[in-house]
Amino acid sequence: MLTSPGDAHYMAAALALSERGRGRTGANPNVGCLIVKNGIIVGRGWTQPGGRPHAEEMALAQAGTAAKGAEIYVTMEPCAHESSRGPTCSNSIIEAKPKRVIVATLDADERTRRRGIDRLGDAGIPVSVGIREPEARRAMAGFLCRVENGRPFVTLKLAMSLDGCIAMADGSSQWITGDRARAHAHLERARSDAILVGAGTARIDRPGLDVRLDGLADRSPQPVVLGTDKDRPDHWLHLDEPAAIAGLADINWLLVEGGAKTATSFLTAGLVDRLLLYRAPIIIGGGLPSIADIGLEKLSEAHDHWRRTEQRDLRQDMLEIYDCAA
Repeated sequence: MLTSPGDAHYMAAALALSERGRGRTGANPNVGCLIVKNGIIVGRGWTQPGGRPHAEEMALAQAGTAAKGAEIYVTMEPCAHESSRGPTCSNSIIEAKPKRVIVATLDADERTRRRGIDRLGDAGIPVSVGIREPEARRAMAGFLCRVENGRPFVTLKLAMSLDGCIAMADGSSQWITGDRARAHAHLERARSDAILVGAGTARIDRPGLDVRLDGLADRSPQPVVLGTDKDRPDHWLHLDEPAAIAGLADINWLLVEGGAKTATSFLTAGLVDRLLLYRAPIIIGGGLPSIADIGLEKLSEAHDHWRRTEQRDLRQDMLEIYDCAA
């Protein structure tokens, strides 16, 4: 793998661009692309809503003739399969005649995997693969999970008290956490293709499941209800069981918000990839627990399943993020 001193820096910028498309790219990965010539950024792009244009197309259009002799940083291998929706990125890059191409990770789609970089190599363009690959796989985990596991990447969000309650004994839960934590939760909604709640939560709370942040209202995810709710809005999707998420078309990122029965069913089924725990500095005592019995028989079975990846203060509340370690 040929590398230059600035490769990690520019790939980090391309990964930041990829986050702009998260939750909006349909069946496509949220790729980021940066084109650099003589230390100057001449083009940048990210996968657009619905999956087109691709990040490379966007960056090449911005760079124009400056792409010739430049270095192209892309977070996932440029596509090599033909599509009626747009040009093949590997062909477009070859036509641009760059100096070299730096790729974070290979495409998981068998139609392209290694074919993109092989095509570039056959055209005489040097290719480096693996720069910031772990970060790239996290940034595009939704697409990778759908291709590799046949389902969306699932984030389970829980807002709870210090003693693990999500509501009072009578079910009242507004509001356990403060404004900053709720704003962050809405940002997570904006980064998701779909959002799921249980039928009980839908029936009792009648949540909007939209994004209520200035400038991001158009990024509200597709609402989904688990279980029977005859009064659900017409545009809501319905699933009978957690495993049915495999049938959600063009959904890479799924956010599960509640309630406790739904959270438990996803954990029991082994379908949670990431945990968002918002902890408020309150003790309820005798409230409704966030999680019910998930079938553990020994305490030792509870260990080594989760790895904390981030922790931050949200004014009075604390956010902890855990990735599944399995």
